[in-house]
Amino acid sequence: MKTVVKLNKWANLHTYVVIDTLRIMTGLFLVLKGIQFATQTRYLEDILGSAGTSLGASFILIHYVTMSHLCGGVLVAFGLLTRLSLLVQLPILIGAVAVNFMGTMNIDNMLQASVIALLAIFFIIYGSGKHSVDYSLKMNV
Repeated sequence: MKTVVKLNKWANLHTYVVIDTLRIMTGLFLVLKGIQFATQTRYLEDILGSAGTSLGASFILIHYVTMSHLCGGVLVAFGLLTRLSLLVQLPILIGAVAVNFMGTMNIDNMLQASVIALLAIFFIIYGSGKHSVDYSLKMNV
């Protein structure tokens, strides 16, 4: 708990609008990917099929990925429970990078997954920043 408090104090001293904009853009990207997976389930099935998952496992993964991207992306964009929602996203993003090595290599998907995974790790460490719901709630309590 003391580590989180120290990280929050450090983040509040070093907050910039550019970083908050980057957090919002990361959240919006996750929402858009969630919408893409919800509307094009065949695309996600093909990706998971190339990784060798069974039908039942891919059914569960499709729903997990879609809902966590949609809900987690909204939370990240608003800056509410940013670290927790990105911790839920992290296995998906690591899996997205790994799928490119197991199946056919798609450079665009690999680049997207890598950048978002690195941003997720950054915001897990950095937090949500001053321009977020978390900060507003903390200041009003």
